[in-house]
Amino acid sequence: MTNDKSLQEFLEACQTLGTLRIIVTSSAAVLEARGKLEKLFYAELPKGQYANMHTEGFEFHLNMDKITRVKFETGESKRGNFTTYAIRFFAEHEEPALSLFLQWGKPGEYEPGQVEAWQALQEQYGEVWQPVATKV
Repeated sequence: MTNDKSLQEFLEACQTLGTLRIIVTSSAAVLEARGKLEKLFYAELPKGQYANMHTEGFEFHLNMDKITRVKFETGESKRGNFTTYAIRFFAEHEEPALSLFLQWGKPGEYEPGQVEAWQALQEQYGEVWQPVATKV
């Protein structure tokens, strides 16, 4: 287990997770997109260091400087009675900024190796960790 990794390193490692349900929540809305974290690129802007991704269906921009804590969580699905696997990214004041859920095809049927990749990341990073600052 390590606590000396940057969020950029962690996001790169998340590319092994396969298809995800990427969820962003604000006080007024929830946006869910289905896709893989891939072809990430990084930029330093006046507002902070950003991880970015462009796909045909959506664009993703995460201000990495705002993320203070990352947590691995398992749960029970609301439909289908199977285990769910999530990684939650928290901003200041413990506000959830981003959630990455392993995405299933049929309820409870994950892509081959997907759960094992999630478990390997959890083992490497721990159940909860704080990313170290890094320059893009």
